[in-house]
Amino acid sequence: MNHADLPAPAEGLVLTHFITVRDVPRSRAFYAEVLGGTVVLEENPCIVKVANGWIIMNPGGGPTDDKPDVVLRPPEDPATVSSFLNVRVADIQGFYDAARAKGAEFLTPPLDRRAELRCYMRDPDGYLIEVGQATGMLEGIYARTD
Repeated sequence: MNHADLPAPAEGLVLTHFITVRDVPRSRAFYAEVLGGTVVLEENPCIVKVANGWIIMNPGGGPTDDKPDVVLRPPEDPATVSSFLNVRVADIQGFYDAARAKGAEFLTPPLDRRAELRCYMRDPDGYLIEVGQATGMLEGIYARTD
């Protein structure tokens, strides 16, 4: 393991995204293969470095002494989402085609939302991932509200 790849800043802070997964090897493979991440730590917790961020994942579980009333579990209803990962790409069509070839499932192909081209995919546990490419916003044209 290269300790320089761990989300451990020498100063300040870094943001990571923690997800509770049903099957660590399956999720680790998805984030490494589909999103092109580097596996930094295999398990306990699994850490995958993706571009300039990290996905940290572990199976669900009951309360711990530092979160005494909290139970972790993967999403149960894919139609209800309270947060999602947002991935920004330079070439959305290229990303979409490559990710689909690797087995990723998208809700729709990339759609023009004025400010950006955008589509959504799901990881193996049903987490929603937005994939977007800035277009109109680079020229002062912002998102549709419908």
